[in-house]
Order: sequence, then structure tokens, then C-alpha cells
Amino acid sequence: MRTFLLPLQRAACNRSFSTLRPLQHENPLGLPRSGSPPQLPRMQRGLPSKRRIPNVEKVVLVSSAKGGVGKSTIAINLALALSQSGRRAGILDADLFGPSIPTLLAMADLGEPRLTEHNQLVPLVNHGIKSMSMGYLIPNTGAPIAWRGLMVMKAVQQLLWEVDWAGLDVLVIDMPPGTGDVQLTVAQQVVIDGAVIVSTPQDIALIDAVKGVNMFKKVDIPIFGMVQNMSHFVCPNCTHSSTIFGHGPDEIHRRCAELGIELLGDIPLHASICHDADRGKPTVVADPDGVQAQAFRQVAKRVEEKLWPST
Repeated sequence: MRTFLLPLQRAACNRSFSTLRPLQHENPLGLPRSGSPPQLPRMQRGLPSKRRIPNVEKVVLVSSAKGGVGKSTIAINLALALSQSGRRAGILDADLFGPSIPTLLAMADLGEPRLTEHNQLVPLVNHGIKSMSMGYLIPNTGAPIAWRGLMVMKAVQQLLWEVDWAGLDVLVIDMPPGTGDVQLTVAQQVVIDGAVIVSTPQDIALIDAVKGVNMFKKVDIPIFGMVQNMSHFVCPNCTHSSTIFGHGPDEIHRRCAELGIELLGDIPLHASICHDADRGKPTVVADPDGVQAQAFRQVAKRVEEKLWPST
């Protein structure tokens, strides 16, 4: 049986977040404003000041300038693998328009999160990790979120600063595709320990991945490396490996060398990864000893070594 709220959190949360509150530009998530909400970073010389997310030791971004490359699947398996290695891990779904984490954690229909006495959102918990997503805060009706830039930026700020993580070793932030408002808001306001770039082998995906790498370099965010998703297909009958999308491993290594980044690992194309994601039980949980889970765990090991190099 799954446990979605920790016992101490359940006792402390005596009010529900309501998605029916009127939305305002300064408070797009509709959080109540009584009590003492956290202050957002102040502007200094025209740019926001960077700071740590409260009660979070390390922050890792999982990003790709290209949609449809499996970034959210990489992000959730990374967070779960870090948790399995003994780290207190959480995941923040920063994709406001297409949140995937509720589905990946089988919590899309769970209902809205609770609030602490200080009107902070309490993360939902499944498979041992805490999570927060826009998908928890809006009715699951299929209606789109049609917000302009100001509303998007304010909503991202609320997800960054008005969630009670209650102590994490590492928070994985699943970024939306592109290099726009959300990416700049996070990059300019939060102290980021490193970014993981996700791509597939095709040229069309690698072109955009390079844009993501260059954006993070421009805003001085360390890049841990690239993960190549759907790198190869292994036939379940004869075990022959085929690079059915784009380039072989030598070309990907060459591209990473040109960018001055590490290739953190290859994730194979396998039907079970998709099936596990759709049923809300990601691969490192569904088949922890399988070949696919080992590929995710190898990426997590490299990320962990970069986050805590002395351990």
C-alpha cells in the first residue's frame, strides 16, 4: 500500500489547497496569504539574487531544449535511484503546461496537496521520494493552462519557494522543454549544483541539446553531462543491438567532447521503460535488477559523485 503523506506532515496539515481560488498575477497558484509566506529573492542591480531552496542541500536540473526526448522519464528514475542509494530525494515538476510527474508516480488522481500552518504546500510522497507538480494543483479535466509570461514566472517562483520540503539531500527539477521564461527564472533565482542534459541520437534533437548546453553555460550553471536516451535497441529474441535512431556511440562521444561535457550514460530503447512510466512505477522501482534499471542507476551514480565528490 502506498503512503503519500508522511505521518508528521499529515498531522501538521489541517487545511487543503483549493484549486478553485481566484487566480491573480501575484499569486497564480491561489495560495492563502495569511501567516508569513516566504519572501521571494529581491532584485539587485536589475537581476534576482540567487539563493538555496529552503531545507534542500543540493539541486539538479534535468533539461532538454527539445520536447519528446524522454526527459521526465530520466528525471524521475534519477530521483528514485538517488533515493535508493540512501539520499533523501525529491522531484519538482517545473513543466507547468505539460506536467508528467503525477502520472509517472501514479498520483494524477490523488487530489490536491495539503498546506502547512504557514501556508506552504506539502509534497506528496510515493516510492520513497517527495514530489510537487502543477499537475497536483489543477483539476484533472484536460483543460490547458493558458498563461502569459508573468503568470508563468510567478507560478514557478511559488513552486520554488512555497513548498515545505522538510529536509532533502537532493532535489531534482524536471524542466520544461525550451530555453524560455521558466529556465531563466530558475537559473537566475536558485543556486543550482548542476544540470543534466537529455537528448536522443538524432541530429534534430542534438541541435537543440546544444542550445540548452550553451544557455546553462551563459548563466554559469555547472553541466554534469549528457544522457543519451533511446540510444540503442536490443532485440529481445537474438540480443542484437541496433542504433536505430541517428548516430552510433562514437559520434555522441565526439559531440560531447566538442561541447566539453561528459556523456553520463546511455539509456536503451525498451518497451518496458514506457510501460513502467505509464503505470506510475518507474523502471528502477518496477525492475530494480534489470538491465534498463542498471542504466539509470549508472547515470545516478555519476551524478551523485559530482554532487558529493568526497564521499
